[in-house]
Amino acid sequence: QVQLVESEGGSVQAGGSLKLSCAASGRISGYCMAWFRQAPGKERTRVAAVYQSSGNTYYADSVKGRFTISLENAKNTLYLQMNALKPEDTAIYYCAAMFRSCWVENPSEYTDWGKGTQVTVSS
Repeated sequence: QVQLVESEGGSVQAGGSLKLSCAASGRISGYCMAWFRQAPGKERTRVAAVYQSSGNTYYADSVKGRFTISLENAKNTLYLQMNALKPEDTAIYYCAAMFRSCWVENPSEYTDWGKGTQVTVSS
């Protein structure tokens, strides 16, 4: 089991940037590490993921070219660099992990979760 702790999110104006981090305790070798988000009244959806074994990354279409996911193995820390933020990016962002490849996007398949952090983008 992996314990995940996200950094604080924040509030930013549209067009701005934020960087989230997620510290993982425990072994993450072979894990898919991901960021999900959930806006009020909406389902939780995967934003980006990285497979620890290969370094392959995956992005939702809505964030491609704006968000970058990275994994610093030496620090067991996952990051999400968010640029050109839009009001529709406003949500609670969750760090998640599962011991398999990242082909699966269904949040129910992810076994380990952080508590979430609020990101608010104002227009």
